[in-house]
Amino acid sequence: MTDYATDFDEWLAKSMAESDGFTMLVVLIGLSDRRVSLLRSAHLHVIGDELTWPVLAQHLDGAGVSWDAVALFRAGREGIVADDVAKTRLDALVKAMHADRTLIRDGEFLNRDGLRLRLDDA
Repeated sequence: MTDYATDFDEWLAKSMAESDGFTMLVVLIGLSDRRVSLLRSAHLHVIGDELTWPVLAQHLDGAGVSWDAVALFRAGREGIVADDVAKTRLDALVKAMHADRTLIRDGEFLNRDGLRLRLDDA
């Protein structure tokens, strides 16, 4: 079994093993006083396993908001999807997450250190 520096690294390796690349949907999250706030969202195409948590976290810090966690999702099982498809899927995901925060459980929910978090019911 391979040792991974973070849970993100493990998830990335697993996702890459299942595809030749994929589109990742990213939702930055703020956590405070039992509140889960959706801050920013984006998509990116992952075409190799060179991406590390420190590099991704640095890019996420460039979003211009103070974030506490991130939820990551694959845009689809088909691997890389076109930008317009990724945008449509991301918009639908964020809209659904505004109505139901428990959808975070369907993705990888990670803290600033790239370690998995658990979302419990209030």
